[in-house]
Amino acid sequence: MPLEPAFRYPRVSKPDLYLLCDLSGSVGEFASFTMSLLYAMNDEFTKIRSFVFVDGIEEVTQVLEDRRTVLDASHLLARSNVVWADGHSDYGNVFERFWDACGHAALGPKTTVIITGDARNNYREPGVLALRAIKERARRVYWLNPEPRSKWDTTDSIMSLYAPYCTGVFEARTLRQLADFARGIA
Repeated sequence: MPLEPAFRYPRVSKPDLYLLCDLSGSVGEFASFTMSLLYAMNDEFTKIRSFVFVDGIEEVTQVLEDRRTVLDASHLLARSNVVWADGHSDYGNVFERFWDACGHAALGPKTTVIITGDARNNYREPGVLALRAIKERARRVYWLNPEPRSKWDTTDSIMSLYAPYCTGVFEARTLRQLADFARGIA
């Protein structure tokens, strides 16, 4: 009896996505856009978990899953853990809290972490060890920075300190730049 091979299309594995979105005053407009973008991305990922932060961090996945909720950065800012101390960006504290909450148990080889923010840390502890741990555990870490590259590493911006722990760092001030980012990681 002759064998007839049957071919199957390979299953496309969708990555899990973790989005950490800076809502501080310096990136307020960009943060609103990023939160809206999550709805468009929802069907492309098996699992999306969304977090917003200033100097503290809070998961807002449930808020985003409720399709009746209007995305408003000021509403998200009012959540209890987003502003933890004085309301000035503290990436070090944010990375450490994110790692404590999600690092060991949730991040893995299917995980993509996207950080949106300007890397302006207000001269605080940068939290490089926590970001490195996140990168070592996740498959990819991307950083979308809404500032022009010419402003990176000026005053309190420490983008070059974080860049080695990212799969890619992108300027993302325009729709074209965001589209280029999306094409680049596809």
